[in-house]
Parts: sequence; structure tokens; C-alpha cells
Amino acid sequence: MGYIKDSSFYQDAIQELRYSCGMYYLFDTFVVSEINEGVVYTWDEHAQPIVKELSELYDHNGENLVLISNRVHSYSVKPSDWIKFFKSDYKLRGYAIVSYNPKGLITSLLEKLFMRNSFKSFDNLEDAIAWAKSLTQTPDITSKNDKSA
Repeated sequence: MGYIKDSSFYQDAIQELRYSCGMYYLFDTFVVSEINEGVVYTWDEHAQPIVKELSELYDHNGENLVLISNRVHSYSVKPSDWIKFFKSDYKLRGYAIVSYNPKGLITSLLEKLFMRNSFKSFDNLEDAIAWAKSLTQTPDITSKNDKSA
């Protein structure tokens, strides 16, 4: 299992947010969540207030962010609440699930049914972060369009 705090990526976190449901680690272009053991994660109780705060902190609706759900603990997600997420104004560039056991990988397949953006499941945090970075890297078009005489 790979906790973000035990990884080399932790030093690049720009902020940590502690909620009753778990921890969120904020990076420039992605967020890593680690939800507490036994939580039943819902839109109304958990996701909606977190989305609101992330929108304010990142000053946009998430369209340039990737969320990585680092499943280091066993918890449940109410899959139908993804519909409430999509009805909100918050968007994601991508969503990744890191599962450390076969049951978690099967659960991620169910969640994938509700996703409308880039989705991928992983068995380690390193690959998920590399994927998140690849989704959010954009070429520097200003230098290409700068035609100084």
C-alpha cells in the first residue's frame, strides 16, 4: 500500500486538507484523496462541500484537475451519486483509482460506468500520478506563437 505521505511525491504537495471523511493532498494539477476506513462516501455529506472548497482554492471548476482516489483504506462510494456530481458545475480532466487488492479493482469497474471523462485504474500510486501529469501537461503555445522580429 502506498500512502502519499510515504512517497516522494509528498514533498510537492502544495496543501493538505483534513476532512471527517479523510485527507486530500493538493498538487498543481491533481488532487490525491485518501478516505478513512469504513466511510460511506456520498455527494451530499462529503463530495459537495469538498468540491466547493476545491473550486475556491483552485479558482476554477476542476476542468484542469485530475482526482486520484488512493484507496489505502476500505470504504464505500455511493455510485449513483456520480450523477449528482455531473449535474454540478464541477468538471474533472480525469479520475483515477488506485486499488491495492482485487476487490478494489472490481469496484472501480462499477464506478467507471458513471464516469464521463478520462478514467483509469491502477495498482500503484506512482503510475496514477504519472498518468495524471500526462493528462494535464499542455505544450507552451506562447513560445511557439511568439514571433518577435
